[in-house]
Amino acid sequence: MILALKWALLALVAVLSVLSVFYVFKSRRSADQRLRELYFARSNISTGSMTIAIACLYALLFSDSTLKVIVVAVLILLGLFNIFAGLRNHAFYSRKNS
Repeated sequence: MILALKWALLALVAVLSVLSVFYVFKSRRSADQRLRELYFARSNISTGSMTIAIACLYALLFSDSTLKVIVVAVLILLGLFNIFAGLRNHAFYSRKNS
């Protein structure tokens, strides 16, 4: 069961990293400023989700220690901040020119 969860998290990290890179390229290539900001907000959301998935994977892969708990907590907080910033920016820029 744990092995399947590890593989699922690894696949999720791979998919989210591809999405993050895809949205970064879309934001850099877009000529429209509103679309550029929307794609960058989506990149923030996928990067934050990827960071949280990496934290969960790290929590499952290594043995228990205080350092692991600190690293996992920092990664989860960083991921939540990226998701929050991405959602806020996405809401702002999608309403801006609607």
